[in-house]
Amino acid sequence: MRRVVVNTIIGSFSLAALLGIIALLGGGDFGKTEVRVLLTTLVVGVQSVAALCYLSLADSPRYRWVGVAGGAISLVCSVIALILIWGGEDSEPLLRAFFVTLTVAATLAQTSLLLALAGRERIGPLLGATLAVAAGVAGLIVGPVLEIGSDPGGGYARLLGVLGILDVLGTVVVIATAVFARARADDSPAPPSVDAEPRLLSTALEVRVREAAKERGTSPAQLISDALDQYLR
Repeated sequence: MRRVVVNTIIGSFSLAALLGIIALLGGGDFGKTEVRVLLTTLVVGVQSVAALCYLSLADSPRYRWVGVAGGAISLVCSVIALILIWGGEDSEPLLRAFFVTLTVAATLAQTSLLLALAGRERIGPLLGATLAVAAGVAGLIVGPVLEIGSDPGGGYARLLGVLGILDVLGTVVVIATAVFARARADDSPAPPSVDAEPRLLSTALEVRVREAAKERGTSPAQLISDALDQYLR
């Protein structure tokens, strides 16, 4: 399913990019239709990037629901954006729905990326604080859009700005820490084992076993076990 979604994302964005290039280089007057084509390309591109963030949690049973929810909300946001682009009507309910779904989808995309990089095993204090700040930023953005509460003043804008800065700072630090920690783990050699036994399979044979197991839809260990049982009979 993930492969199908990725191929669909690549294909749809490639088509949208081609239409955008044709609109720019096609000659003639640059009118409303060309602007709408470019805006459609932008919508498809943003949707593609967001979908890749959601897919980063596809193999995480614990947090997969975050990616599913983000994908559904971002799809609704993209549909609303296309209606606003091609419908030609400035509907206030549609505009509010667009900004609300855009804010929630962007927050879930950020959450998916951070969880995939640094939260698979546990949510540490830095990651937890960053996710809480991101949720606070989303709430402060959605509130005025839905006209919840009184009219925000200068203090509201300052609070939103401070939380936004902390959100960006926390996101950068979490990603950098996770990437560098993973790089150090990959570069550090594994300690030699005193009681280590010699390898039973060569590298070439392991590759053959893995490929055969993948073709049959089973695990390498199960494939070897089945083959050994059949041979011993």
